[in-house]
This record gives sequence, C-alpha cells and structure tokens, in this order.
Amino acid sequence: MMNKHPEPAVEAAGLRVVRGGRTVLDDLAFAIPRGRITGLLGPSGCGKSTLMRALAGSQAHVTGTLTVLGRPAGHRDLRPRVGYVTQAPSVYADLTARQNLDYYAAVLGIHRRDRPAQVDRALHDVDLASHADALAGAMSGGQRGRVSLAVALLGEPELLVLDEPTVGLDPVLRRDLWRLFHRLADERGATVLVSSHVMDEAERCHRLLLLRDGRLLADDTPDALRRSTSSDTVEEAFLHLVDQADAADPRTPADTAAPTEATPR
Repeated sequence: MMNKHPEPAVEAAGLRVVRGGRTVLDDLAFAIPRGRITGLLGPSGCGKSTLMRALAGSQAHVTGTLTVLGRPAGHRDLRPRVGYVTQAPSVYADLTARQNLDYYAAVLGIHRRDRPAQVDRALHDVDLASHADALAGAMSGGQRGRVSLAVALLGEPELLVLDEPTVGLDPVLRRDLWRLFHRLADERGATVLVSSHVMDEAERCHRLLLLRDGRLLADDTPDALRRSTSSDTVEEAFLHLVDQADAADPRTPADTAAPTEATPR
C-alpha cells in the first residue's frame, strides 16, 4: 500500500460532542497527515476515546465536520479501509486466535481464498504465530490485545485507529509494537493514530495532538512543541501549555493531573 494522496487522512473542523449535558469534545479542528504516526495524548478522561469513536463512526451526538479518507466518518465505504482497536480487546474467548481472525476476515468480505494468507500475515505482524491455535480465553490480556490488533490489520487498512494499545504491556512488548507501527507507516504507507496517556510515547510519533478537557492544546511535531515552549521534553511542553490554558480560563481546575506513566486510568 503506497501513500499517493497529498490530502490529509483525517480532517476535522468545528468537531463537537455533547453527552448528558457535558461537552466532551469542544470545537476541535485538526488534520492528520497520511502515511505518518500521529499521537493523541492527554490525561484519562480528556476525550481521547470519544474522538476515536467519532473517527470510527461509532460515536453518537457528533456535530461539525469530520472527514476520513475523503469520506464522512462512519461511511460504509470506510469499513475495509479503517482498522479500529478499542481499549477492551474485541475477541471471542471460545475461539482460537486464528479462528477469531478468520471470522473477522469473512465479516470484512475478504475472499475465502485470500483469508489464510491474510490471517497468517496479521498473526506474524503482531508476533502471535506461535499462539495461533491457542484459545483467546486462555491468553494473557496483552496477547488478547494483540489478537485485536491483528484483526484491525486484516485487509491492509489505510488508517489504523488504536485506542491505548500499549496500556499494561511490558516494556519489550511496547517497544515491539511501536516498531510495528513505524513499519506499517514506512513500508505500507498506513496512517496510524495512536492514543496514550503516557508522555514518553509522544517521542515515538511524527506528529502530536495534545488534548485536555475536550480541547485541543496543540497540533504539531514533538520537536516544534519543544522549541515553541522552550522545553526539554514533550511532557514539559504539555505542562507549559496546560499552565497557559489555565491562565486563560480560570474555570479550569488548577490541580488537574498531567499525563505521566503513573497517571491512573
């Protein structure tokens, strides 16, 4: 899959979600470039999952404009072109990893003759080939998460939307998954949007969207964010932007926690 499109993979303007009288996403405007890794970072509860559901077309009460791969978010033509991984692994516990992938390949409409190769490649991508015939219910949480990721890789999607895929994983597996994300972008031209509340993962992204309380604090590269805030790390840059936002809006609680490795979900 080659990146032949100069236009962004995702464009949003005036994007807003109000749920139960609460504004979850507040007038967001951004563009996600194709063939790159964009990190969606912010503390738990800031609206990351809501934004990802909106991109996947599964979020209600969305207003504004949200275009995905040239189509309105949720358009039926996007189903085989967008891979979406939720925080909770979406697998059937009574099926093996291979059976889960074969089932979802059929749902996606992948031709029967092509399914074995697609399934094998996806299992290899997430380093689960040796566990292909293990029941998902007998796997660890990290392994089930990798089965969900393998499902999202079926059919070579152009856009991968990954909601905190590295949460709870050991450092080696986290490193391996980030290597996979970069390989998907560099070799297959895939666009990867990955959310996290762990700031050190920001350094692994080509571009960052920093979200807090449903508002976009920044949309830039890690280097540019560090330069513009005279910070040594992206975490310091985020804290600087939080302080600026608090000074501009006294209604914002001053003790809201910034995202760190120890920030609880």
